[in-house]
Amino acid sequence: MKIIHTSDWHLGRSLFGRKRYEEFEAFLNWLADYIKEASIDILLISGDIFDNIAPSNRAQELYYRFLCRVADSPCRHVVVTGGNHDSPSFLNAPREVLRYLNVHVIGCISGAIADEVLVLSDRQGEPELIVCAVPYLRDRDVRRAEAGESYEEKGRKLIEGIRIHYKSVCDEAERIRHELGKQVPIIAMGHLFTAGGQTVDSDGVRELYVGSLAHVERDIFPPSIDYLALGHLHVPQRVAGCDYMRYSGSPIPMGFGEAGQEKMLCQVEFDNGKPFVTDIPVPRFQELETIKGDWEQIASRLEELKSKDTTILIDIVYTGKQVMGDLRDCLDELTAQSKLEILRIKNDRLFESAKISSINDETLADLSIDEVFKRCLDANEIPAEQREELINTYREAVLLVQEEVTGLEEEAKA
Repeated sequence: MKIIHTSDWHLGRSLFGRKRYEEFEAFLNWLADYIKEASIDILLISGDIFDNIAPSNRAQELYYRFLCRVADSPCRHVVVTGGNHDSPSFLNAPREVLRYLNVHVIGCISGAIADEVLVLSDRQGEPELIVCAVPYLRDRDVRRAEAGESYEEKGRKLIEGIRIHYKSVCDEAERIRHELGKQVPIIAMGHLFTAGGQTVDSDGVRELYVGSLAHVERDIFPPSIDYLALGHLHVPQRVAGCDYMRYSGSPIPMGFGEAGQEKMLCQVEFDNGKPFVTDIPVPRFQELETIKGDWEQIASRLEELKSKDTTILIDIVYTGKQVMGDLRDCLDELTAQSKLEILRIKNDRLFESAKISSINDETLADLSIDEVFKRCLDANEIPAEQREELINTYREAVLLVQEEVTGLEEEAKA
């Protein structure tokens, strides 16, 4: 039995306004080919299939076309769980139809623990794997809000709620395994942030709860789990160094901060009930590069890249001492008639002198919501000792708005 664990595709995501459908399509074609060539039996996708709750027609087309290709391959089962970027109702809407393709979709918790426990069978119809398909657990799913709670109390309740949910799901899996009378492996899926998890700048990973209060520890997961397939963090990594608890990471770089990162899938095989994990490198389908330095250094590197005669997406960070108000014009002239695409220009010299950063007209779309708020704090010279509480309050408000928007969207589709 060969299993592929992947997550965080973020289909439909753009990079500073540039659409990336060709990259997504190239990845999905490569993955479908790999599943066929390597005779993969089961595919697990641990959340954030799409980048937002209303994916474009092109993003949907890529998703469904891929599932059809996999259904026509040796792969017997696909399990899809929702992430914090996904719309539960959108993912769940076609699940009865997809079930005929052996695609099992769990967009959100339903209230019935048994709905999150799947028994997958081999070609002879014999149970070979139990999957605890836990989707992203929203605050309201695991915690009852009470007036006057401190951030610490909220954090403790969130963690306890997540712990109870995983215990309930894994208890059901163990009950089923006992009834089967054979040591069928148990895999748990999830979409959350574990304590000590590694992120990089500009990867777009949102805080799931208020601050880092609900970064869960390894011991929150029951010992009955033979392999833990997590999503949410884009850097491939182990949980607390444990080889059978993994984030597969995003398959393509979500931002320039991930440009030099090797992307991969996790391939899992069991031998006498013990999981063995192999990292499968994902090819780079689009070159990204950040060029940082003064004008001479930037110009020299651009000339080198022009000689490659291939499309390269570029992030420019100008750090020279000379003030260059015409930096954009100089860069446009240098890259004219080439395949280089400059998506962002950050002029640190102008930032220092004018207290702003520039993309030659930086817009709100180029900043994260945290960056916008922190700039407001800077502009109003808020003392350091007051910032933590203000940032936590701000993040709580943002999370409430995000969940309210998702709720309204779900009601509209109902």
